[in-house]
This record gives sequence, C-alpha cells and structure tokens, in this order.
Amino acid sequence: MALSLQEVFSTLEDPRVERHKRHKLLDILILTICAVISGAEGWEAIEQFGKDKEAWLRQWLELENGIPSHDCIARVIARLEPAKLSECFIAWVQEVAELTAGEVVAIDGKTARRSYDRQGKRGAIHMVSAWASQAGLSLGQIKTEEKSNEITAIPMLLELLELKGCIVTIDAMGCQTDIAAHIVSQQADYVLAVKANQKRLHEAVSDYFDVAVASGNPTLCQLQCHEETTAGHGRIETRRCYLSTCLDTLPDADRWQGLAGIGLVESERCINGEVSIERRHYLCSLTDVKAFAHAARAHWGVENGLHWVLDVTFREDDSRIRTGYAPENFNIVRQLAINLLKNEPSQLSIKRKRFRAALNDQFREQVIFSS
Repeated sequence: MALSLQEVFSTLEDPRVERHKRHKLLDILILTICAVISGAEGWEAIEQFGKDKEAWLRQWLELENGIPSHDCIARVIARLEPAKLSECFIAWVQEVAELTAGEVVAIDGKTARRSYDRQGKRGAIHMVSAWASQAGLSLGQIKTEEKSNEITAIPMLLELLELKGCIVTIDAMGCQTDIAAHIVSQQADYVLAVKANQKRLHEAVSDYFDVAVASGNPTLCQLQCHEETTAGHGRIETRRCYLSTCLDTLPDADRWQGLAGIGLVESERCINGEVSIERRHYLCSLTDVKAFAHAARAHWGVENGLHWVLDVTFREDDSRIRTGYAPENFNIVRQLAINLLKNEPSQLSIKRKRFRAALNDQFREQVIFSS
C-alpha cells in the first residue's frame, strides 16, 4: 500500500521553492502517515520514528538526504493546501472502500479544541467528516470556514463523495432544503434530524406524532412502527421508531426535494430503576420504517467510530499543532491512519494496533498493505 499511497498523493503540489527541497514531499508525507499509525502525535515524535525506523522506511522511500528534521516536517505539512490533500484522501478511500447499497453515510462535525491560535487570531478548527457506518471508514472531511458553520461546508463535502445508493444522515444543522436537494441529485437518500432551530418545522412534526401515536390507529395515520429492545451493563433500552408518509400537516413540504416521510425515534432507557425518555424527529426520503430505524441508529457510529477515536486514541483535543494549515492537514492524516488501522483484519482495538505497529515492523507493513 505504500506504493498506492505514493501514487494517490503524487498529484499534490509541493508548496516549497525548488532550491529549498532537500527532502521529497512524498517522503515527508508517507513518513508522517507511518509515524502517526505507530503512535506519533507531534513533529518531534515523527522525526524520532523516522530515525529509529530509517532502514525500514528505505524499503519504500528514497530519503536521499536522510530523515527530515521535525522543523522541516512541520513547515511542509503546515503549508500543504488542505483541499488538495483532502481530495487525495477521498480518491484513495474510493479506491479501497466498497460501499454497498443502503450504506449509511453519517455527516457530522467536530472541533479540535486546542487548535486555536491566539497570536494569529484564529479560532479552533471545526472539521465536518463523512463516516461510512457499515464499512467503518472515514470517507472524507472538510474544514468549516472562519465565521461560518456546517451549513456551508456540508454541500462542499457532499460534492466530493460518491453517494449513489447510500443513505446520508445529518444532524439538525444540516436539515436544509438545499442539502436535501444536493443528496437527491447524487441518487442517494437522506435522514435529516429536525430540532427547535427550525421552530415551525419541528413543531409540525412533533405535534403530528403526538396525535398519531396517541390515536391508536396507525393505518389511518399512515404510520409504520418498529421496536427494538437491548439490555446490558445494567441498562435496558427500548427504541420505538415511527415513520409516516403523511405530509399534509408539514409546512412547505414541496420545498423538500425527495421528501417521502417524517420520522420519530423514541428511546426509553431504564438505568438502575430510573426511566428516561428521549424523542428525536426527522425528515427523510425513505418509506420503510426498518430502513429509517437502521439509518437513525447508525448515524451515531460517527461519534464512536471516528470522533471518540480521534479524541481518546489520537488525543486530537490535546494537540497543540496550530501553525498554518497544519491542524486540518494533521486531522486528515489521523483519519487516514484510522482507516488503515481499521482495515487491518485482527480484532485488536485501534489503541493496541498503534502500540503493536510502533514495535513490530511486520505488523506495521500489514497495516499499510491491508487495504
């Protein structure tokens, strides 16, 4: 896979002037990826990994002038154009990932809390990522612009992805008519959360289900129902999912391209005898309640499979990488490392795989070549 990664990233434009190129851009980038897979969390750790594993790295890299210094690595990564690096990442994912029909693609954002730069008067970066729940892979990411939000970033990310046959799930921030139309134009379905930030819409959906569920006549209300119960770790959770294809009470329903139903997920949790109930409402282009229930639940895979791993295993929130484009570029490298580690077939956790990759050259090769 080292060769494949080199091929994918070969289109990247080197930001340096020619006379300052002591180390090849691909050598620096592949070194960084290998080091992050093996547990490196900063520039000095990447340099140290390179020095310790130079003989191994020379199987794949030229390294004409040896291992670059941590200052050199930091300068180069900070100057790479993030949009181009993300395009390379997405192109690589599309080569290695086989998304089946009905794959749930969860779109969600995450802020790298310590990436703010007071001196440069820049706030912490906020990345919007796409997560394939069944495949367990990050499909791509894009940074929200300063003084902007996810509404502008989501369409840009969708444009980069191959979504035909997938079900795209987005939290309330992405519940926008333009975003729904964009998803439908890519021959995909959508499940969009509706919350109080769209008061009239939320009230219409909430009021409808209050009446429909209480009526006891699901046929009259065009209401489909699906219930699941899970138990474990002292908790019992019952999820009741409702889907209705009746849109008569929805304001401006014709503005939502592809809209076919409204949904409700009611989660009843019993923990140590205490019961709590949470209700979430949705707009969707689906007409089958089981498909809706699966998509609504699968959306949260982006939290456990990506954001939690970035925070806990890769310690992204503790990272003080701040200069130039480095925070968002390092996020892309982390997500690439997560994909490679997840594709490695052993049943070890991501944390244990990183530890083993740091110690074992053969295992590290297996991670890099596993895709």
